[in-house]
Amino acid sequence: MILTVTLNAALDITYRVPALTPHATHRVTEVGERPGGKGLNVARVLAALGHEAVVTGFAGGRTGAELRDLLAPLPVRDALVPVAGTTRRTVAVVDGATGDTTQLNEPGPTVTADEWSAFLDAYASLLRDAEAVALSGSLPPGIHVGAYADLVRRARAAGVPVLLDTSGEPLRRGVAARPDLIKPNADELAHLTGAREPLRAVRDARRRGAHAVVGSLGPDGLLAATPDGLWQAAPPAPVAGNPTGAGDSAVAGLLSGLVEGLAWPDRLARAVALSTATVLAPAAGEYDAAAYAELVGRITVTERSATA
Repeated sequence: MILTVTLNAALDITYRVPALTPHATHRVTEVGERPGGKGLNVARVLAALGHEAVVTGFAGGRTGAELRDLLAPLPVRDALVPVAGTTRRTVAVVDGATGDTTQLNEPGPTVTADEWSAFLDAYASLLRDAEAVALSGSLPPGIHVGAYADLVRRARAAGVPVLLDTSGEPLRRGVAARPDLIKPNADELAHLTGAREPLRAVRDARRRGAHAVVGSLGPDGLLAATPDGLWQAAPPAPVAGNPTGAGDSAVAGLLSGLVEGLAWPDRLARAVALSTATVLAPAAGEYDAAAYAELVGRITVTERSATA
């Protein structure tokens, strides 16, 4: 079983409009709703790859109930912890003329000390059966900034490999707790290390405590600094589409590869193929299975020199 943690789960709402114009009234041509939050996206992809996936985190209020109703038919196990506050919504407005997406994210419910304690009990119980765990996304109000560092340490104490995918100060503190893997994007890497050059940034992030670092370079793929070497993995050509959820699909590729014992180049090829297939999918946060099957053997994985 692979466990994904989404402390700030969301009900994702997507509006499509013919063209998005500031300060104008718009007619929405299509509305979509789905259970969201980075860890939930990861779990869906893991399940599609044939892995047992369990989701935990928080859900509350009418929005939380709707999220859980939408989650129920999916092939993932719901282990979300109830809270008194209301689960947040995220609203994506897709411009039909350009394909661009404008995102509006609510902050999420305020989590109390008792609710956090209940989550820690649930987390400890779930770790007993977990082969790996992903800690993904932002922290809701009320959760201390070192929460991910605490969860990393608990996973390591239980002997469960842990991947951390967050940003800002939670990432900085989480790295110091020595996770097995982090997956920041280029901006998150720069904020963590102060370096804009990707190779320097991933190596510096690893020196700060992460066992391995996989930096997301957008259309240029992934750059990995691992105990076994340095690699860059890239798709055969740039693709156009909606990148929402592409990073979460990459996390699913990396975690599934870890659990299956794949070598790093094969893990990276899977992760890049999944993220690219997610950009190509018609629905945000899903991946195009046919595109993935066609792409996975065409990803270029290049070993980088440690002295570059």
